[in-house]
Amino acid sequence: MLIREMLEQTEVETLSPYASLSQNTRGRDRPEPLCDMRPEYQRDRDRIIHCKSFRRLKHKTQVFLAPEGDHYRTRLTHTLEVAQIARSIAKALRMNESLTEAIALGHDLGHTPFGHSGEFILNQICEDGFAHYKQSVRVVEVLEKEGQGLNLTWEVRDGILNHRTSGHPSTLEGCIVRLSDKIAYINHDIDDAIRGKLFVESDLPSEYTDVLGNCVRDRLNNMIHDIIVQSLDQPCIIMSPGMETAMQGLRSWMFENVYSGSAAKTEEKKAQQLIEALYKYYLNHTDQLPDEYQRMIAERGEKKTRVVCDYIAGMSDSYAIDRFEELFVPKAWKG
Repeated sequence: MLIREMLEQTEVETLSPYASLSQNTRGRDRPEPLCDMRPEYQRDRDRIIHCKSFRRLKHKTQVFLAPEGDHYRTRLTHTLEVAQIARSIAKALRMNESLTEAIALGHDLGHTPFGHSGEFILNQICEDGFAHYKQSVRVVEVLEKEGQGLNLTWEVRDGILNHRTSGHPSTLEGCIVRLSDKIAYINHDIDDAIRGKLFVESDLPSEYTDVLGNCVRDRLNNMIHDIIVQSLDQPCIIMSPGMETAMQGLRSWMFENVYSGSAAKTEEKKAQQLIEALYKYYLNHTDQLPDEYQRMIAERGEKKTRVVCDYIAGMSDSYAIDRFEELFVPKAWKG
């Protein structure tokens, strides 16, 4: 018996009846021979970790644009924290950990430079709009591997597409990631905001912290524990009403006090102007796009606006700044 078959049989014998079994995947858009060692969702997890878009996340803003200090989250560390939380929940509920981790690691691959401010401006200026969850799917289906995509399973792509607040994942593993994303960013953004001296722990509304906990560690433990207790042996992933209400309340408080208009967001307008300038430039100079993007226009008939949006969305913060300086900032003349 192949190692993959042994692992698939272990899933059948040990996972919850509500878990997604690797052998029951709806498959890939392009059929491939099965691996002799790894079940399908494990292969997807590995492909995401090794792709270029995943590596670029280390230089993309999470919330705090260009912070001074090494301990603020980036889009990559956020992704890893989501994966850790999601796997903890999946393991306790006997869900498919490989599927859960693959969705978590891939959920933000399509995020822009400069965080949600970059997403906002691209949505404003791009002809067909822009949403990072849709772009994440486009990355794994179209953009990676010079236009071939990663050819991931349907379940992983569904989880990536539906990780947003209003999403409805088709698997319970996707539902775990959807909640884990919120648990992660609410808590680590509080941690970063306190480190940045935007507020102190006691400033958080007690109506929420009395339920969730009075430090990041307690809040993480309480929220994760609540999901596990409420969802154990159930065909759904849920929180208790009081815990969910408090989480949503704290999330709204963060939007009002950190994500919009705080001192940490003062540079965002400049970042948006930078992105808009790059977009307009490359729209008029598509011959200066990398070859793989030019081929998408010439050979695949992709719209210029879409391809330019793809190129800019894939940039890291530092690469976008470098391109802007190269194109628009005068250089010292040397005689």
